[in-house]
Amino acid sequence: MSSRLIGVGVGPGDPELVTVKGVNALRAADVVVVPVMDTGERGRAEATVLHYVPEEKVVRVVFALNERTDRGRREAAWDAAGERVAQLLAQYDAVAFATIGDPNVYSTFTYLAQTVGELLPGTVVETVPGITAMQDLAARSGAVLTEGTEPLTLVPVTAGSAVLKDALAGPGTVVAYKFGRQAAEVAEALRETGRLEDAVWGSALGLSEESIRPAAELDGEPLPYLSTLIAPVRRDGVRGGKL
Repeated sequence: MSSRLIGVGVGPGDPELVTVKGVNALRAADVVVVPVMDTGERGRAEATVLHYVPEEKVVRVVFALNERTDRGRREAAWDAAGERVAQLLAQYDAVAFATIGDPNVYSTFTYLAQTVGELLPGTVVETVPGITAMQDLAARSGAVLTEGTEPLTLVPVTAGSAVLKDALAGPGTVVAYKFGRQAAEVAEALRETGRLEDAVWGSALGLSEESIRPAAELDGEPLPYLSTLIAPVRRDGVRGGKL
């Protein structure tokens, strides 16, 4: 029987936002892999997992999570992580990989599953969806993401502020991920497109250092890398007006 690799979304940081199915998958797996940076500090995924499984069941695997400039170093880290997980899959029937948010939304799990598939053809890959940062921020701030026929656009600002500006000029609500290092450019894009007034940003959601503030308070200073922005579309206030 082929071993199973299960990507489990553990939400944005609040342990209470892990789904029942996610908790069951973590507990049922033989081992739970958590990604860590090469600096070794405990990340959100690991901290969340430890609320539900004992530490001896957790395997820490180094990823170059924030490496943007050195492609060779980044891919070498992915290869090493894939090889380590492949070794675990050779030992165990079920290996879970915990990822913040959702495993199918800008997740390191995508790259891991691809590498493992090449190393161990026939490995069964499954995912358990998780609550995303935009859902959590919407709930905590009261921002409505979509109504009726409105589109929703999700943009990683690591792709460049021009991509965000194009999205803000279009219809519907825009969500921006990973914008902390480009906070000044994001604030300028919001001003230029008339989206600043209603926008909200948040970081460290569900954690002790949580911050949720109006985007109008952005002062150009860099924010945490995993900051999330919601820029709602302007609505006319008529119930069902976008149906």
